Amino acid sequence: MDIKKIIADGAAAMKKAVDHTSHEFATLHTGKASPGMIENIQVHVEAYGMTQRLKDMAAITTPDASSIVVQPFDKTVMEDIRKAIQAANIGINPVPQGNFLRCPVPSLSGERRLELAKKATQMAEEGKVRVRNARRDSLELLKKGNKDKLVTDDELKRAEKDIQANTDRFTADIEKNLKAKEADLKG
Repeated sequence: MDIKKIIADGAAAMKKAVDHTSHEFATLHTGKASPGMIENIQVHVEAYGMTQRLKDMAAITTPDASSIVVQPFDKTVMEDIRKAIQAANIGINPVPQGNFLRCPVPSLSGERRLELAKKATQMAEEGKVRVRNARRDSLELLKKGNKDKLVTDDELKRAEKDIQANTDRFTADIEKNLKAKEADLKG
């Protein structure tokens, strides 16, 4: 049983949880326009009878800090994109302008900032749960190896310390990202 590989796999899973949480934070808008706010919105296209992510069917740019421009690759799906952005309920109301959509990003009210801060905290908590699940999975593998006499008690204790150190480090990363996002939201 390769203890180093189990620890490395656990750390990789924890890193993936941190990355996922950071990506989730990017979807929260802080009053500044960002393509990440809308790029993963699912758009159902009636003409094709299928659903795709917005970033797969349009160029998304931010010409200034208060608006996002969506330029569909196929102009016939513009109405479907407009409906999907409105249905996403993120407070953005797209305005058709010729062959593109302009999406003005509203400035945040104090109430909305608090709501987004709570959502960020919830996302961080979900990320921490993913990190702890990765820790649990690694420890279960090691304890099973110990029970099957493939891992000695000393190796198990050392590995547990390493796994806990990784858990603490990645949990701290999530906390640091949360603090930065909250500071951004309080702007």
